[in-house]
Amino acid sequence: MDQLASASALIDKCRPERPVRGLRPHAAGRAARWFLDKFPGDVAYAYKANSSVFLIGALYGAGIRHFDVASLPEIEDAATIPDAHLHFMHPVKSRHAIRRAYDLGVRSFSLDGEDELDKIMEATGGARDLLLWVRVAVTAINSRIPLERKFGAHGEKAAKLLIKTRQVAAELGLTFHVGSQTTTPDAFVTALGEVHRIIVKSGVMIDRLDIGGGFPARYPDSDPAPLQDFMDVILANIETMPVKENIKLMCEPGRALVAEAESLIVRVDARRGSNLYINDGSYGMLFDAAHLGFIFPTRLISRSVDASDPLVPFELWGPTCDSIDHMKGPFLLPDSVREGDYIEIGNMGAYARAIAGRFNGYGEYDEVILLDPPVLSMYGAENTQVAAARG
Repeated sequence: MDQLASASALIDKCRPERPVRGLRPHAAGRAARWFLDKFPGDVAYAYKANSSVFLIGALYGAGIRHFDVASLPEIEDAATIPDAHLHFMHPVKSRHAIRRAYDLGVRSFSLDGEDELDKIMEATGGARDLLLWVRVAVTAINSRIPLERKFGAHGEKAAKLLIKTRQVAAELGLTFHVGSQTTTPDAFVTALGEVHRIIVKSGVMIDRLDIGGGFPARYPDSDPAPLQDFMDVILANIETMPVKENIKLMCEPGRALVAEAESLIVRVDARRGSNLYINDGSYGMLFDAAHLGFIFPTRLISRSVDASDPLVPFELWGPTCDSIDHMKGPFLLPDSVREGDYIEIGNMGAYARAIAGRFNGYGEYDEVILLDPPVLSMYGAENTQVAAARG
């Protein structure tokens, strides 16, 4: 794979027909080192966020050895990583997936109901070497994608489930998730308060506490609190836990580790007023922009523009024949942008690759490794939206 100084260098070299994924493994490595340095426990990468071998390699090189996996294909892929510790954290699994995971060496499973606990014990033949995590539901506060409606036990039910799980688990863990792209640390204050109450109500000792993911990335329409604020709040509240002396911690960052590590390079195939028709869209890597309203940083990379060229808002339309292939934005670009220009859409390393499909015959990408900084960063102040837009 080519390594280039920047997305602009790619366009100087060639004018690609297909959209291009621009990988920045160094950004993933930097994020991983930050978490490993700041978090006093296991950092388990949420594999579903991005399974690119280049980014997984960068995370591994930085020291990541724990992985949150949510499906059998993810487990079979991640099981090839040397010294990997896999945690099957999907609360609802098929018996086949549990059995196969156990055969591949997985001993860590989550659950949020007695039926799932029974299923795990039956599928593993009553194994006594399991780390079992009871997932509790917590309130989503300032999260872009709340997750508490689908999974998690509440209150008295959670306490009873902890008691029953304690009877069969070699190690007992408690886990929760505050929701994806949580922008303020008070979500963890509320969640850890609920965890505290459930532990006291159950009267059991837990061995592990997994605070889940939800750590944010930076986007033009989302400027979250610094990650250090999250760590300060989390650690201060864990200090109040009744089991703080013996508990082992884990977190599951996904977006925060890889969002900055991949961008999308697209071509403008038509301009109609403030609408740009590009060669990737909602059925490709821009699902979150179309269906969840994410606004990603954009910059023109195919030519220089005059400083007097104003930045104006654009809507984006993808290449398929479907009218919902639409990303409302607004995406800020120079007013002079025109057909044949190339745009870099930054901070797309989280989930975009995983969601992209092949509808209407599209969905083929080239890839390059880029050596420059991410378009926007949670880990440094070298970028601004204006600089990002102008390239």
